[in-house]
Amino acid sequence: MSFSLLLVIAVVVTGVVWLLDKLVLRKRRTPVEGGQAGKDPWYVDYSKSFFPVLLIVLIVRSFIVEPFQIPSGSMRPTLKIGDYIVVNKFTYGLRLPVVNTKILDVSEPERGDIMVFRFPGDPNVDFIKRVIGLPGDTIRYENKQLFVNGEPVPKSLLEADAPDNAGEKLLEEQLGDVSHRIYNNPADPGPQVGTIEVPPGHYFMMGDNRDHSNDSRYWGFVPEENIVGKAFAVWMHWPDGLPDFTKARLLH
Repeated sequence: MSFSLLLVIAVVVTGVVWLLDKLVLRKRRTPVEGGQAGKDPWYVDYSKSFFPVLLIVLIVRSFIVEPFQIPSGSMRPTLKIGDYIVVNKFTYGLRLPVVNTKILDVSEPERGDIMVFRFPGDPNVDFIKRVIGLPGDTIRYENKQLFVNGEPVPKSLLEADAPDNAGEKLLEEQLGDVSHRIYNNPADPGPQVGTIEVPPGHYFMMGDNRDHSNDSRYWGFVPEENIVGKAFAVWMHWPDGLPDFTKARLLH
């Protein structure tokens, strides 16, 4: 059972208990001296205390921002294992918690965005990748060169042997208005993707660690209904030991 579903259940249960007590149960309790109702039962007392807190957490987490931890290296060098990120859930529209149904359009994903989504193969698992192809785009990936709508995506070599990733090339890629860094492994041919068209309501996603990323090159497109939100900041790095807040930064 997902945390979102547990949170919704907790809000409903505490809210119902609090409301029933306010409207019905309190009037039936045996009055104490002075004609006032007796002491609240423990379950009513806990419900009144936790309901407003849980409701605020649900609203913030479902409609505004949600924290995530980076569990893998598929988005290196942009995101490292142990990074804690913040995802804006309002950017791509308001969605109902649990069912993830959009109730208000705000904007659509843009090429180059770092997006969190529910993995199409298992919607209980959250993935994070970069938006490469928008609905209607044609995508090709051959010999480590990305093509969008027939045009090669510009990239330039920064390091032939990346200092923090031996044997990998560090490159700067210009994806639309977004400039970001990627890794390429010269010893790994990687998957080859012939020209494909992104269907309506879907997105083509890739990790910045191009030869170590389980992404759309292997399992296909991400449907719009699987979108969780746009990652916009790292607020902490905590792989082990003590948390490091000096690594906090905005993402691009």
